[in-house]
Formats: sequence, structure tokens, C-alpha cells
Amino acid sequence: MPVKNLPLLILFGLLWVGCGRNERMDLLYAQRCLGCHGPSGLGDGPVAASLPVRVPDFRETVEKKTTPQIRRAIAEGRGIMPAFGPALRPAEITDMVQMVRFLSREGRNISWWEKYDTLVAAHCNVPWELVLGYAETGEKKQP
Repeated sequence: MPVKNLPLLILFGLLWVGCGRNERMDLLYAQRCLGCHGPSGLGDGPVAASLPVRVPDFRETVEKKTTPQIRRAIAEGRGIMPAFGPALRPAEITDMVQMVRFLSREGRNISWWEKYDTLVAAHCNVPWELVLGYAETGEKKQP
């Protein structure tokens, strides 16, 4: 393999490793979501039975939602679900979007494109302006 392709291979490897479910996501989900949505996102958490409405099963709802729709539901709340935007950083909301997607795939046949969804999401979360050197440094040139 030519040496010039090595940086690209390393970048791809880092993106791939960073795209999976991780301990940070599990912890955030346990703290913020598990009580209502349950450990597998089935809507069967310990608090769910006492709520006035049925908590949605991720397997029935997430597949039909876009990433911005899921992000908005997490950040702004929906129905009896509170808004987590004030309590979570944008990166944590992104983690929650990915976690919801991971849980929605458990126990159902997934579409071919869903197999690559985490890689696409990781690609979209890379600060390409910085990686490719397009970002402004904040210093303005004097005329």
C-alpha cells in the first residue's frame, strides 16, 4: 500500500471506531431516558407504567424519523417528554440521537441503508473545515 494512502486509511479507521455505541452514550441514556423508554427503548421503563400516555417503542417510531426530527424531539421535548436541550451539550444530544437509532434497530430487520447510518452520521459530525484547512483562524489580515 502506498504511504500516501496511509493518512486516509487512519482517518477512516478512526471514524469507524468512533461510530459505534459507547459507554458515554450508555451512561447518558441511563441518566436521561431509561426511566421512561426502558433499557432497550421499548417504552417499558420503570416510570412508564405510571405515565398518563404510552411511551413509544423506538422500533416502531425511529425508523420513520429523520435525524433532525429526532434531534428536535430530544432538544425541545415532545408530549410529556421534557426538553433536554437546556441540560445537554450539542455533542451529547448527537450521542442521544445515535443511541436512539442503535436501540431502534435491536430486534427488527433493518433496511440496507441503516447499516451505514452511523458512518454517515460520523462523517457529517467531522469538522471538515478544520480537517481540510478551510476554517478561518479568527485572525483578520490587515489591508
